[in-house]
Amino acid sequence: MRIIGIICEYNPFHNGHKYQIDKIKSTYPNSIIISIMSGNFTQRGDFSIINKYDKARIALENGVDIIVEIPVSFATQGADVFAKEAVAIANKMGCNKLCFGSEHDDINYFYNNIKISNSKNYNNLVKKLLKEGYNYPSATSNALKQLGGNNINLPNDILSLRYIKEIINNNYNIEPIIIKRTNDYHDTISNNKIISASNIRNKIINNINIKDYIPNNCYNIIINNNYIPNINDYFNLFKYIIITNKDNLCEYIEMNKSLSSRFIKYIYISNNFDELINNIKSKNITTSKIKRVILHVLLNIKTNNTTDYINLLGFNSNGKAYLNKIKNNVKLINKFSDYNIEDKNNELLYNYIYYYKIYNKDIFDMVIRERAILK
Repeated sequence: MRIIGIICEYNPFHNGHKYQIDKIKSTYPNSIIISIMSGNFTQRGDFSIINKYDKARIALENGVDIIVEIPVSFATQGADVFAKEAVAIANKMGCNKLCFGSEHDDINYFYNNIKISNSKNYNNLVKKLLKEGYNYPSATSNALKQLGGNNINLPNDILSLRYIKEIINNNYNIEPIIIKRTNDYHDTISNNKIISASNIRNKIINNINIKDYIPNNCYNIIINNNYIPNINDYFNLFKYIIITNKDNLCEYIEMNKSLSSRFIKYIYISNNFDELINNIKSKNITTSKIKRVILHVLLNIKTNNTTDYINLLGFNSNGKAYLNKIKNNVKLINKFSDYNIEDKNNELLYNYIYYYKIYNKDIFDMVIRERAILK
C-alpha cells in the first residue's frame, strides 16, 4: 500500500495544496495521504490564521485521509529542526513516499547538494562563514556554492533539501516525490488561480477578496472567522516577559547571548514588534529567526518537547482503517486527557496564547476539550 506523507502548514489551505492532493490521487490511486502539519503556530514564527482543528477539517474535506501535528517546539524552529521532526513523524506513521512542492523538481539537483553538505569541508566552511558574520541560511547556501553545489536560497528548495537529507541520513524507507511549484513564494501581488499562502495572507490583511484562490470550505471558515490572531496584540505581554526575565533569556530555544542583549537593549525603545524586529535584525540575524525567538518566549519554549506519541488531529474512514493497522506500532493520541502532565500544561499555555485576545472560559473549554475529527 502506498502511504504518502505531506509536510505542511496550510496557512491557509489554498488551490496549490488542493492541486498537490489531486495530483497524488491521480498518480497513486487508492493510496493513503497523511498530512504532517504544524498547528496553531508556524515555522516562520507566525500565528496560523486558522486554528489547527479547522485546518485539519479543511484538509480532510479536500482529500487528505489523516492529519497529525508536528509538536509546537519543533514546528516553530528553523528548517533543520523542522524537517528532522516532520520526516521522523512521517517515518513513524509508515509513510513510504513523501511528497512536497519545490522550486526545483529534479531529484538529482538535491542529491548532488546533499552529498556536498554531508562532507567535513562543508561543515568547516559553514562555521567559517558564520564567524565572518553570515546568518545561518546564507552561510549554508554560500558553502554549497563555493564547494561546487548550488546556491540554495529559495524557501521550498531549502526545506526540500532538508527533507531529502533526513531521509538519506536516517536510511528511512521513504521515496521523495517533488511537485514543482507553479508560483513564486515571495510574490504577494499576483492574481493567478494558484498563489502562495503569503500572497493570500497579504490579501486578507489588505481586505482583498480571496475567494478565487482557496477552496470553498476554507473560504467559508475565513470569512466567518471573527478571530485572527495579530502578533502586535501580544507586544506588551512580550515586553513584560523580557524585562522581568532578562537574566534568563538564553534559556529559550534559538536564543543566544548576543540576541538576548539586543532584545534587552531595544525592547524599551520599540512600540511594536515591527519596530523591535527592525531594530534587532542585522547581517547575521534574520527576521525569521527573530520572529521564531519571539514566539518561543511567548510560548515559554525552552526545550524540544520530545514525546513517545503522535498527536492525531483528524482522520476519515480510510484513514481510520489504516490507523487500526498501525496502532500496535505507533502510539497515537487524540484526546487532551491522554497527554502527560507536562504536555497538558504546555497545551493549555499554547491555547491560552493563541486565543489570548478573546480569552474566556467558553473559548478555553473549546480548545482543550476531548475531540477527534471523524468523517
